[in-house]
Amino acid sequence: MCLAVPMKLVRSEKSIGVVELSGIEREVSLDLVPEAKIGDYLLIHAGFAISIIDEKEAKETIETIREYLSYGEENGVS
Repeated sequence: MCLAVPMKLVRSEKSIGVVELSGIEREVSLDLVPEAKIGDYLLIHAGFAISIIDEKEAKETIETIREYLSYGEENGVS
């Protein structure tokens, strides 16, 4: 199964961006979304930003992931 995670673009230089989620930052390739701007939410998969998504969708997805992780911790699911 593949999972792309929404993260916010906080810095970029040429085709490398730095994205952030919950205080965690990662460098990613922006080759597939060269039009991305600081503040955009991007779907990140395997070190690549694969698309730009709107903020509302990003925040809903992040909340769903948090709920799932919380459920797993509370119920011994990993």
